[in-house]
Amino acid sequence: MMASYLLEALATEDNFDEDAYLRANPDVVDAVRAGGVDSGRAHFAAIGKDERRSLKYPPALIAEAKRRKRERIRPLLRADMPSVETQGCLDFLSPELRAQFDIVDTEAVSSNGYDGHAMALIDEYRDGLILDCGAGKRPVYFDNVVNFEIVDYDTTDVRGVGEVLPFADDSFDAVLSIAVLEHVKDPFQCAREIARVLKPGGRLMCCVPFLQPQHGYPHHYYNMTAQGLRNLFADHLIVGRGQVYDSILPIWSLTWILRSWAEGLLGETRQDFLDLRIGDLLEDPAHYLQQPFVTELSADKNQELASATVIFARKRYGSRD
Repeated sequence: MMASYLLEALATEDNFDEDAYLRANPDVVDAVRAGGVDSGRAHFAAIGKDERRSLKYPPALIAEAKRRKRERIRPLLRADMPSVETQGCLDFLSPELRAQFDIVDTEAVSSNGYDGHAMALIDEYRDGLILDCGAGKRPVYFDNVVNFEIVDYDTTDVRGVGEVLPFADDSFDAVLSIAVLEHVKDPFQCAREIARVLKPGGRLMCCVPFLQPQHGYPHHYYNMTAQGLRNLFADHLIVGRGQVYDSILPIWSLTWILRSWAEGLLGETRQDFLDLRIGDLLEDPAHYLQQPFVTELSADKNQELASATVIFARKRYGSRD
């Protein structure tokens, strides 16, 4: 049966736990020791609730769950790939793979919960095994989900690259690939690998950005249309009808772009931008090119929010050019 372990959670009146609150908030521990506040509960009641403080649960729980999962997936691992077993995960990210796919260490943290569609798949295969290919740092750890990542987060089970998955053919009942393929250097190869490790009849849920700004964990290579995403898997899987459900509606792109744009402006120009109405932004784009909210946007923000990307290049004359 599927079991799950909550790593961190927003503290509420219903779930408050003194030890978990102090574990997540070291400044409160210091305040209690100094006599500035009587307890974690007193801090939560006074200001922690309004500050939306978190709870953090004992790491021993996740450590034991990860150990059990490693034993479960050992028979599924490829014997032809070198690996190192650390206390937290099975690490297949060799120096050769790092170099081939430009993997670099990063301080960036990708951490999101599953939406209802992913949770339905996890529940459907509660007695099976699901690969989360590019899981990020998950706030909830599931016994039946193998968290595969390039970063050794505390929820990572196996470390490697999506283009060379370290699992045998026909290993998983389902695969999740959520907001990952835009960060993969070779998404076509990654798609082939995902199809390879799926069992016959296995299910895939794959979501990739289309109209989203640039964001790197640590790289961001490709956004995709619905046709482009289908094209990745059409030769390997039976691709069903696409769907634009609540968590990927256009409003997410619109608010992301506008919020980020505003963050890139300062002072009066920022306020003028915030005071604009939707109707004020529907002229021909050339009309706005000399407006301060366009000319004063930083180079970094222009790159993040660009309408398109362009490069200029030339072919080498020889190996030394």
